[in-house]
Parts: sequence; structure tokens; C-alpha cells
Amino acid sequence: MAQGRWEHFEHMADIGVRGYGATPEEAFAQAGLALTAVVTDPDQVALKERVEIELPHDGDLELLFVDFLNAVVYEMAVRSMLFAQFEVRIEQNLLRASLWGERVNRSKHQPAVEVKGATYTELKVAKENSHWVAQCVLDV
Repeated sequence: MAQGRWEHFEHMADIGVRGYGATPEEAFAQAGLALTAVVTDPDQVALKERVEIELPHDGDLELLFVDFLNAVVYEMAVRSMLFAQFEVRIEQNLLRASLWGERVNRSKHQPAVEVKGATYTELKVAKENSHWVAQCVLDV
């Protein structure tokens, strides 16, 4: 299976995001791209501005994953931005992430939906065979 990819999965009226990677950090980053792809084509988002996120964590990767996606949704909302590149680092008790993107341009990005937040539905962060998967359902 190829490393570093993302996909969506159906879930009633909402949509699931799933990221795959060689590490939990890469799986989180790929899920961030999947989140953006719910709203617009990530290839249409220029890497003009960088936003930093820091989140404390207690070692529970699943809870950290939901917190990470919700922090991305928050930054999207308050900054009116979309992100197309994610660099995630998970240290002993801190997640640090750099997000690159640009301000929403409705004619360029044609946003499809507004993501309200990440949920605990179908939440999973686990190593499966030789890769990590990070997934949950987004409230849209």
C-alpha cells in the first residue's frame, strides 16, 4: 500500500476523513489534506501564508487527532483560510503543526461546504500492517 495518502468515506449526512502515512504525524497531515478536500480542491490552494498550531497531549493519539482537526477547522474559520500543506510533529507532550495556505477566494476555491468540526464518530488512530491510519467523521 502506498504511504502518505488520504481519502473520504461516507457517513450518513456527514463525511469521514482518513489519512495514511508511515508515521502518525504523516497520517495526521494527510487527514488535514482530506479535510481541505471536503471544502475545495487542495491543488487550488496556494501556499502563501503559514499558521502555527500547538496542542498539549497526554499520549492519547485518538483524542489528539480530533483536537488537531478541530484546531485546523478553527484556524480556517477565524482566518478565512484554506490549507494545502501540513507538517505535523508529535513530541513528548506537545503537537506542533505548520499549516500553509491562503485566504479563501470564493471564485477561485468555490467552497462546497463548511466544516463545523471533527467528531469522535469512527475515530481511529492505529498502525495497520506497515502504515498508520488516522480517521474520523467531520460534522459538515
